[in-house]
Amino acid sequence: MTSLASGAGTLSAGRVRLALLALALGGFGIGCTEFVALGLLPNLAHDLLPAVFAVSTEQANAQAGLLITAYAAGVVVGAPTIAAVAARWPRKIVLVWLLAAIIIGTLASATLPSFGLVVLARFASGLPHGAYFGIAALVAASLMGPGKRGRGVALVLGGLTVANVIGVPFVTWVGQTSGWRAAYLVVTAIFVVALVSVVLTVPRLPGDRNATLRNELSVFRRSQVWFALGIGAIGFGGFFSVYTYVSPILTSITGLPELFVPFALACIGVGMTVGNFLGGAAADRSVKRSMLVFFGVMIVALFVLVLFSSTPAGLFIGIFFVGIAGSALSPIIQTRLMDVAGDSQSIAAALNHSALNTGNALGPLLGGIVLTAGLGYIAPIWVGIALSLCGVTLALVAFAVERRGRAAAAYSADVEDSDSESLLAT
Repeated sequence: MTSLASGAGTLSAGRVRLALLALALGGFGIGCTEFVALGLLPNLAHDLLPAVFAVSTEQANAQAGLLITAYAAGVVVGAPTIAAVAARWPRKIVLVWLLAAIIIGTLASATLPSFGLVVLARFASGLPHGAYFGIAALVAASLMGPGKRGRGVALVLGGLTVANVIGVPFVTWVGQTSGWRAAYLVVTAIFVVALVSVVLTVPRLPGDRNATLRNELSVFRRSQVWFALGIGAIGFGGFFSVYTYVSPILTSITGLPELFVPFALACIGVGMTVGNFLGGAAADRSVKRSMLVFFGVMIVALFVLVLFSSTPAGLFIGIFFVGIAGSALSPIIQTRLMDVAGDSQSIAAALNHSALNTGNALGPLLGGIVLTAGLGYIAPIWVGIALSLCGVTLALVAFAVERRGRAAAAYSADVEDSDSESLLAT
Protein backbone atom coordinates (compact mmCIF):
# COMPACT_ATOMS: atom_id res chain seq x y z
CA MET A 1 0.00 0.00 0.00
CA THR A 2 1.82 3.12 -1.21
CA SER A 3 -0.90 5.69 -1.75
CA LEU A 4 -4.62 6.24 -1.79
CA ALA A 5 -6.64 8.27 -4.27
CA SER A 6 -9.48 9.90 -2.38
CA GLY A 7 -11.60 13.02 -2.26
CA ALA A 8 -8.72 14.65 -0.42
CA GLY A 9 -6.15 13.72 -3.07
CA THR A 10 -3.48 11.02 -3.04
CA LEU A 11 -2.46 9.95 0.45
CA SER A 12 0.92 8.54 1.32
CA ALA A 13 1.22 5.15 3.01
CA GLY A 14 2.27 6.92 6.20
CA ARG A 15 -0.81 9.16 6.16
CA VAL A 16 -3.04 6.14 5.59
CA ARG A 17 -1.50 4.36 8.57
CA LEU A 18 -1.97 7.43 10.78
CA ALA A 19 -5.61 7.70 9.70
CA LEU A 20 -6.22 4.03 10.47
CA LEU A 21 -4.51 4.48 13.84
CA ALA A 22 -6.76 7.47 14.60
CA LEU A 23 -9.87 5.41 13.79
CA ALA A 24 -8.60 2.60 16.00
CA LEU A 25 -7.89 5.10 18.80
CA GLY A 26 -11.55 6.09 18.77
CA GLY A 27 -12.39 2.40 19.08
CA PHE A 28 -9.89 2.16 21.94
CA GLY A 29 -11.72 4.92 23.80
CA ILE A 30 -15.09 3.27 23.16
CA GLY A 31 -13.73 -0.01 24.50
CA CYS A 32 -12.62 1.77 27.66
CA THR A 33 -15.91 3.60 28.25
CA GLU A 34 -17.98 0.50 27.49
CA PHE A 35 -16.11 -2.03 29.60
CA VAL A 36 -14.60 -0.10 32.50
CA ALA A 37 -17.83 -0.45 34.47
CA LEU A 38 -17.37 -4.23 34.45
CA GLY A 39 -14.20 -4.11 36.53
CA LEU A 40 -15.52 -1.32 38.76
CA LEU A 41 -19.00 -2.76 39.27
CA PRO A 42 -18.59 -3.27 43.06
CA ASN A 43 -17.12 0.25 43.39
CA LEU A 44 -20.00 1.78 41.46
CA ALA A 45 -22.51 -0.19 43.51
CA HIS A 46 -20.89 0.85 46.79
CA ASP A 47 -20.77 4.56 45.90
CA LEU A 48 -24.03 5.03 43.99
CA LEU A 49 -26.20 2.51 45.88
CA PRO A 50 -24.91 2.64 49.45
CA ALA A 51 -28.19 1.65 51.13
CA VAL A 52 -28.64 -1.43 48.94
CA PHE A 53 -24.95 -2.34 49.23
CA ALA A 54 -25.18 -2.27 53.03
CA VAL A 55 -27.95 -4.88 52.92
CA SER A 56 -26.69 -7.14 50.11
CA THR A 57 -23.63 -6.82 47.87
CA GLU A 58 -25.17 -9.24 45.35
CA GLN A 59 -28.33 -7.14 45.09
CA ALA A 60 -26.28 -3.95 44.74
CA ASN A 61 -24.04 -5.45 42.04
CA ALA A 62 -27.09 -6.74 40.18
CA GLN A 63 -28.73 -3.30 40.28
CA ALA A 64 -25.50 -1.57 39.25
CA GLY A 65 -25.52 -3.79 36.18
CA LEU A 66 -28.17 -1.35 34.87
CA LEU A 67 -25.29 1.03 34.12
CA ILE A 68 -24.02 -1.50 31.59
CA THR A 69 -27.50 -2.23 30.27
CA ALA A 70 -28.19 1.51 29.82
CA TYR A 71 -25.05 2.02 27.74
CA ALA A 72 -25.93 -0.99 25.60
CA ALA A 73 -29.48 0.31 25.14
CA GLY A 74 -28.04 3.60 23.89
CA VAL A 75 -26.00 1.71 21.30
CA VAL A 76 -29.03 -0.27 20.16
CA VAL A 77 -31.09 2.91 19.67
CA GLY A 78 -28.35 5.13 18.27
CA ALA A 79 -26.57 2.84 15.82
CA PRO A 80 -29.28 2.40 13.16
CA THR A 81 -30.83 5.83 13.71
CA ILE A 82 -27.66 7.88 13.35
CA ALA A 83 -26.20 5.69 10.59
CA ALA A 84 -29.36 5.96 8.49
CA VAL A 85 -29.75 9.72 8.95
CA ALA A 86 -26.05 10.49 8.37
CA ALA A 87 -25.42 8.10 5.45
CA ARG A 88 -25.21 10.97 2.93
CA TRP A 89 -23.00 13.22 5.08
CA PRO A 90 -19.20 13.43 4.66
CA ARG A 91 -17.83 10.63 6.80
CA LYS A 92 -15.07 12.57 8.54
CA ILE A 93 -17.53 15.22 9.73
CA VAL A 94 -19.83 12.52 11.10
CA LEU A 95 -16.94 10.86 12.95
CA VAL A 96 -15.92 14.17 14.54
CA TRP A 97 -19.42 14.93 15.78
CA LEU A 98 -19.85 11.40 17.11
CA LEU A 99 -16.61 11.61 19.10
CA ALA A 100 -17.64 15.02 20.47
CA ALA A 101 -20.94 13.54 21.64
CA ILE A 102 -19.16 10.64 23.36
CA ILE A 103 -16.86 13.10 25.15
CA ILE A 104 -19.87 14.96 26.56
CA GLY A 105 -21.60 11.75 27.67
CA THR A 106 -18.50 10.29 29.30
CA LEU A 107 -17.74 13.54 31.12
CA ALA A 108 -21.32 13.60 32.39
CA SER A 109 -20.90 10.01 33.62
CA ALA A 110 -17.90 11.11 35.67
CA THR A 111 -19.56 14.12 37.28
CA LEU A 112 -23.30 13.55 37.78
CA PRO A 113 -24.19 12.90 41.42
CA SER A 114 -26.88 10.19 41.54
CA PHE A 115 -27.35 6.65 40.26
CA GLY A 116 -30.33 7.60 38.07
CA LEU A 117 -28.49 10.48 36.40
CA VAL A 118 -25.40 8.37 35.78
CA VAL A 119 -27.63 5.73 34.17
CA LEU A 120 -28.99 8.42 31.83
CA ALA A 121 -25.46 9.59 31.05
CA ARG A 122 -24.39 6.06 30.20
CA PHE A 123 -27.37 5.76 27.84
CA ALA A 124 -26.39 9.03 26.13
CA SER A 125 -22.75 7.87 25.88
CA GLY A 126 -23.87 4.73 24.06
CA LEU A 127 -25.88 6.51 21.36
CA PRO A 128 -22.90 7.33 19.06
CA HIS A 129 -21.08 4.01 19.64
CA GLY A 130 -22.47 1.86 16.82
CA ALA A 131 -22.57 4.64 14.24
CA TYR A 132 -18.91 5.45 14.97
CA PHE A 133 -17.80 1.86 14.45
CA GLY A 134 -19.99 1.45 11.37
CA ILE A 135 -18.75 4.60 9.63
CA ALA A 136 -15.16 4.07 10.78
CA ALA A 137 -15.27 0.55 9.32
CA LEU A 138 -16.41 1.92 5.95
CA VAL A 139 -13.64 4.53 6.03
CA ALA A 140 -11.05 1.88 6.96
CA ALA A 141 -12.25 -0.35 4.11
CA SER A 142 -11.78 2.55 1.70
CA LEU A 143 -8.32 3.26 3.05
CA MET A 144 -7.21 -0.37 2.84
CA GLY A 145 -8.53 -0.99 -0.67
CA PRO A 146 -10.65 -3.73 -2.27
CA GLY A 147 -10.66 -7.35 -1.08
CA LYS A 148 -9.79 -6.47 2.52
CA ARG A 149 -13.22 -5.75 3.99
CA GLY A 150 -13.04 -8.24 6.87
CA ARG A 151 -9.57 -7.05 7.82
CA GLY A 152 -10.68 -3.42 7.63
CA VAL A 153 -13.53 -4.15 10.03
CA ALA A 154 -11.15 -6.05 12.32
CA LEU A 155 -8.66 -3.19 12.30
CA VAL A 156 -11.18 -0.66 13.58
CA LEU A 157 -12.49 -3.16 16.12
CA GLY A 158 -8.87 -3.82 17.06
CA GLY A 159 -8.87 -0.56 19.00
CA LEU A 160 -11.70 -1.91 21.12
CA THR A 161 -9.96 -5.21 21.77
CA VAL A 162 -6.62 -3.60 22.60
CA ALA A 163 -8.54 -1.43 25.06
CA ASN A 164 -9.40 -4.61 26.91
CA VAL A 165 -5.71 -5.54 27.15
CA ILE A 166 -4.30 -2.17 28.18
CA GLY A 167 -6.96 0.49 28.60
CA VAL A 168 -9.60 -1.24 30.69
CA PRO A 169 -7.15 -2.81 33.20
CA PHE A 170 -5.34 0.53 33.56
CA VAL A 171 -8.52 2.57 33.93
CA THR A 172 -9.87 -0.05 36.36
CA TRP A 173 -6.72 0.36 38.45
CA VAL A 174 -7.22 4.13 38.39
CA GLY A 175 -10.81 3.63 39.53
CA GLN A 176 -9.81 1.30 42.35
CA THR A 177 -7.10 3.63 43.63
CA SER A 178 -8.56 7.08 42.91
CA GLY A 179 -12.30 6.45 42.58
CA TRP A 180 -14.49 5.45 39.67
CA ARG A 181 -15.14 9.07 38.71
CA ALA A 182 -11.42 9.55 38.06
CA ALA A 183 -11.55 6.50 35.80
CA TYR A 184 -14.20 8.12 33.60
CA LEU A 185 -12.22 11.36 33.49
CA VAL A 186 -9.25 9.39 32.11
CA VAL A 187 -11.54 7.88 29.45
CA THR A 188 -12.77 11.39 28.55
CA ALA A 189 -9.15 12.44 27.96
CA ILE A 190 -8.63 9.45 25.64
CA PHE A 191 -11.59 10.57 23.52
CA VAL A 192 -10.22 14.11 23.30
CA VAL A 193 -6.96 12.73 21.88
CA ALA A 194 -8.93 10.53 19.46
CA LEU A 195 -10.99 13.49 18.27
CA VAL A 196 -7.89 15.58 17.57
CA SER A 197 -6.26 12.63 15.78
CA VAL A 198 -9.27 12.09 13.49
CA VAL A 199 -9.39 15.81 12.65
CA LEU A 200 -5.69 15.85 11.73
CA THR A 201 -5.29 12.54 9.87
CA VAL A 202 -8.52 11.18 8.39
CA PRO A 203 -9.11 12.38 4.80
CA ARG A 204 -12.34 13.99 3.69
CA LEU A 205 -14.40 11.15 2.25
CA PRO A 206 -17.90 11.72 0.87
CA GLY A 207 -20.91 9.92 2.21
CA ASP A 208 -23.15 7.80 0.01
CA ARG A 209 -24.79 10.43 -2.18
CA ASN A 210 -27.39 7.94 -3.38
CA ALA A 211 -28.41 6.99 0.14
CA THR A 212 -31.79 8.04 1.46
CA LEU A 213 -33.35 7.39 4.82
CA ARG A 214 -36.00 5.23 3.15
CA ASN A 215 -33.44 3.15 1.26
CA GLU A 216 -31.26 2.66 4.31
CA LEU A 217 -34.22 1.56 6.42
CA SER A 218 -35.34 -0.86 3.69
CA VAL A 219 -32.65 -3.19 5.04
CA PHE A 220 -35.17 -4.24 7.70
CA ARG A 221 -37.30 -5.90 5.02
CA ARG A 222 -34.65 -8.58 4.56
CA SER A 223 -35.24 -11.68 6.67
CA GLN A 224 -31.55 -12.61 6.71
CA VAL A 225 -30.73 -9.23 8.26
CA TRP A 226 -33.09 -10.02 11.14
CA PHE A 227 -31.55 -13.47 11.50
CA ALA A 228 -28.06 -11.94 11.69
CA LEU A 229 -29.21 -9.38 14.26
CA GLY A 230 -30.78 -12.12 16.34
CA ILE A 231 -27.64 -14.26 16.19
CA GLY A 232 -25.56 -11.34 17.43
CA ALA A 233 -28.00 -10.22 20.11
CA ILE A 234 -28.79 -13.61 21.62
CA GLY A 235 -25.45 -15.29 21.06
CA PHE A 236 -23.37 -12.35 22.26
CA GLY A 237 -25.53 -12.10 25.35
CA GLY A 238 -23.73 -15.24 26.47
CA PHE A 239 -20.42 -13.38 26.42
CA PHE A 240 -21.71 -10.40 28.39
CA SER A 241 -23.61 -12.42 30.97
CA VAL A 242 -20.18 -13.62 32.12
CA TYR A 243 -18.01 -10.58 31.37
CA THR A 244 -20.26 -8.31 33.43
CA TYR A 245 -19.71 -10.34 36.59
CA VAL A 246 -16.02 -11.25 36.20
CA SER A 247 -15.04 -9.07 39.16
CA PRO A 248 -17.40 -10.65 41.73
CA ILE A 249 -16.80 -14.14 40.26
CA LEU A 250 -13.06 -13.66 40.80
CA THR A 251 -13.43 -12.49 44.39
CA SER A 252 -16.36 -14.66 45.51
CA ILE A 253 -15.93 -17.93 43.56
CA THR A 254 -12.21 -18.09 42.83
CA GLY A 255 -11.34 -16.42 46.12
CA LEU A 256 -8.72 -14.04 44.75
CA PRO A 257 -8.29 -10.50 46.14
CA GLU A 258 -9.62 -7.50 44.22
CA LEU A 259 -6.14 -6.51 43.00
CA PHE A 260 -6.33 -9.46 40.55
CA VAL A 261 -9.34 -7.95 38.74
CA PRO A 262 -7.23 -5.87 36.30
CA PHE A 263 -5.22 -9.00 35.45
CA ALA A 264 -8.43 -10.92 34.73
CA LEU A 265 -9.67 -8.10 32.51
CA ALA A 266 -6.33 -8.01 30.71
CA CYS A 267 -6.57 -11.78 30.18
CA ILE A 268 -9.97 -11.34 28.53
CA GLY A 269 -8.57 -8.45 26.54
CA VAL A 270 -5.68 -10.50 25.17
CA GLY A 271 -8.19 -13.17 24.17
CA MET A 272 -10.38 -10.54 22.51
CA THR A 273 -7.43 -9.09 20.59
CA VAL A 274 -6.44 -12.52 19.30
CA GLY A 275 -10.05 -13.40 18.53
CA ASN A 276 -10.73 -10.16 16.68
CA PHE A 277 -8.01 -10.74 14.10
CA LEU A 278 -8.78 -14.46 13.88
CA GLY A 279 -12.42 -13.59 13.23
CA GLY A 280 -11.55 -10.96 10.61
CA ALA A 281 -9.33 -13.37 8.69
CA ALA A 282 -11.85 -16.21 9.06
CA ALA A 283 -14.71 -14.02 7.80
CA ASP A 284 -12.81 -13.38 4.57
CA ARG A 285 -12.71 -17.17 4.04
CA SER A 286 -16.10 -18.49 5.20
CA VAL A 287 -18.54 -16.48 7.29
CA LYS A 288 -20.89 -19.38 8.01
CA ARG A 289 -18.29 -21.94 9.00
CA SER A 290 -16.42 -19.40 11.12
CA MET A 291 -19.58 -18.42 12.96
CA LEU A 292 -20.35 -22.01 13.95
CA VAL A 293 -16.76 -22.74 14.97
CA PHE A 294 -16.44 -19.75 17.29
CA PHE A 295 -19.85 -20.31 18.86
CA GLY A 296 -18.58 -23.81 19.65
CA VAL A 297 -15.45 -22.36 21.26
CA MET A 298 -17.63 -20.02 23.33
CA ILE A 299 -19.83 -22.82 24.66
CA VAL A 300 -16.86 -25.03 25.58
CA ALA A 301 -15.12 -22.12 27.35
CA LEU A 302 -18.25 -21.34 29.36
CA PHE A 303 -18.48 -24.95 30.49
CA VAL A 304 -14.84 -24.71 31.60
CA LEU A 305 -15.83 -21.75 33.78
CA VAL A 306 -18.76 -23.64 35.28
CA LEU A 307 -16.56 -26.58 36.20
CA PHE A 308 -13.26 -24.93 37.11
CA SER A 309 -13.76 -21.22 37.97
CA SER A 310 -13.14 -22.06 41.63
CA THR A 311 -9.44 -22.35 40.70
CA PRO A 312 -7.32 -19.49 39.36
CA ALA A 313 -6.11 -21.57 36.39
CA GLY A 314 -9.66 -22.59 35.47
CA LEU A 315 -10.90 -19.01 35.71
CA PHE A 316 -8.13 -17.48 33.62
CA ILE A 317 -8.18 -20.19 30.94
CA GLY A 318 -11.96 -20.00 30.70
CA ILE A 319 -12.18 -16.22 30.39
CA PHE A 320 -9.29 -16.15 27.89
CA PHE A 321 -11.16 -18.43 25.47
CA VAL A 322 -14.46 -16.64 26.16
CA GLY A 323 -12.65 -13.48 25.06
CA ILE A 324 -11.33 -15.15 21.89
CA ALA A 325 -14.72 -16.52 20.87
CA GLY A 326 -16.74 -13.42 21.71
CA SER A 327 -14.42 -11.05 19.89
CA ALA A 328 -14.04 -13.33 16.84
CA LEU A 329 -17.81 -13.36 16.39
CA SER A 330 -17.98 -9.57 16.09
CA PRO A 331 -16.28 -9.10 12.67
CA ILE A 332 -17.88 -12.34 11.46
CA ILE A 333 -21.40 -11.14 12.25
CA GLN A 334 -20.65 -7.67 10.88
CA THR A 335 -19.42 -9.18 7.61
CA ARG A 336 -22.54 -11.35 7.48
CA LEU A 337 -24.74 -8.28 7.90
CA MET A 338 -22.91 -6.48 5.11
CA ASP A 339 -23.33 -9.58 2.90
CA VAL A 340 -27.10 -9.71 3.32
CA ALA A 341 -27.86 -5.96 3.48
CA GLY A 342 -27.68 -5.22 -0.25
CA ASP A 343 -27.04 -1.52 -0.93
CA SER A 344 -27.71 -0.39 2.66
CA GLN A 345 -24.07 -0.70 3.70
CA SER A 346 -23.88 2.27 6.10
CA ILE A 347 -26.68 1.06 8.29
CA ALA A 348 -25.55 -2.56 7.98
CA ALA A 349 -22.10 -1.68 9.28
CA ALA A 350 -23.67 0.01 12.30
CA LEU A 351 -26.39 -2.56 12.96
CA ASN A 352 -23.81 -5.10 14.10
CA HIS A 353 -23.21 -2.96 17.17
CA SER A 354 -26.93 -2.70 17.83
CA ALA A 355 -27.08 -6.48 17.81
CA LEU A 356 -24.02 -7.00 19.98
CA ASN A 357 -25.12 -4.39 22.46
CA THR A 358 -28.58 -5.90 22.63
CA GLY A 359 -26.57 -8.87 23.88
CA ASN A 360 -24.69 -6.49 26.16
CA ALA A 361 -28.03 -5.42 27.63
CA LEU A 362 -29.58 -8.90 27.65
CA GLY A 363 -26.66 -10.73 29.25
CA PRO A 364 -26.29 -8.48 32.32
CA LEU A 365 -30.08 -8.25 32.68
CA LEU A 366 -30.57 -12.03 32.77
CA GLY A 367 -27.44 -12.47 34.85
CA GLY A 368 -28.78 -9.91 37.31
CA ILE A 369 -32.11 -11.73 37.48
CA VAL A 370 -30.51 -15.04 38.49
CA LEU A 371 -28.29 -13.23 40.99
CA THR A 372 -31.28 -11.45 42.50
CA ALA A 373 -32.96 -14.86 42.79
CA GLY A 374 -30.07 -15.91 45.02
CA LEU A 375 -28.59 -18.50 42.65
CA GLY A 376 -25.00 -17.29 43.07
CA TYR A 377 -22.30 -16.12 40.69
CA ILE A 378 -22.10 -19.39 38.74
CA ALA A 379 -25.68 -18.83 37.56
CA PRO A 380 -24.78 -16.05 35.05
CA ILE A 381 -22.38 -18.50 33.39
CA TRP A 382 -25.25 -20.95 32.88
CA VAL A 383 -27.23 -18.06 31.39
CA GLY A 384 -24.31 -17.51 29.01
CA ILE A 385 -24.36 -21.15 27.93
CA ALA A 386 -28.10 -21.04 27.28
CA LEU A 387 -27.84 -17.84 25.23
CA SER A 388 -24.90 -19.15 23.19
CA LEU A 389 -26.80 -22.34 22.39
CA CYS A 390 -29.76 -20.25 21.25
CA GLY A 391 -27.43 -18.16 19.08
CA VAL A 392 -25.89 -21.14 17.28
CA THR A 393 -29.34 -22.69 16.81
CA LEU A 394 -30.59 -19.48 15.23
CA ALA A 395 -27.55 -19.44 12.93
CA LEU A 396 -28.31 -22.96 11.73
CA VAL A 397 -31.94 -22.01 11.07
CA ALA A 398 -30.85 -18.89 9.14
CA PHE A 399 -28.49 -20.90 6.94
CA ALA A 400 -31.19 -23.50 6.26
CA VAL A 401 -33.71 -20.81 5.29
CA GLU A 402 -31.16 -19.24 2.97
CA ARG A 403 -30.44 -22.59 1.29
CA ARG A 404 -34.15 -23.22 0.75
CA GLY A 405 -34.57 -19.74 -0.72
CA ARG A 406 -31.74 -20.29 -3.17
CA ALA A 407 -33.08 -23.72 -4.10
CA ALA A 408 -36.54 -22.26 -4.72
CA ALA A 409 -35.05 -19.45 -6.84
CA ALA A 410 -33.03 -21.99 -8.87
CA TYR A 411 -36.14 -24.16 -9.37
CA SER A 412 -38.15 -21.15 -10.57
CA ALA A 413 -35.38 -20.23 -12.99
CA ASP A 414 -35.30 -23.80 -14.34
CA VAL A 415 -39.07 -23.76 -14.83
CA GLU A 416 -38.92 -20.45 -16.69
CA ASP A 417 -36.12 -21.77 -18.92
CA SER A 418 -38.14 -24.92 -19.62
CA ASP A 419 -41.24 -22.89 -20.50
CA SER A 420 -39.18 -20.67 -22.82
CA GLU A 421 -37.74 -23.71 -24.60
CA SER A 422 -41.26 -25.17 -25.03
CA LEU A 423 -42.53 -21.93 -26.56
CA LEU A 424 -39.59 -21.82 -28.96
CA ALA A 425 -40.18 -25.46 -29.97
CA THR A 426 -43.80 -24.73 -30.83
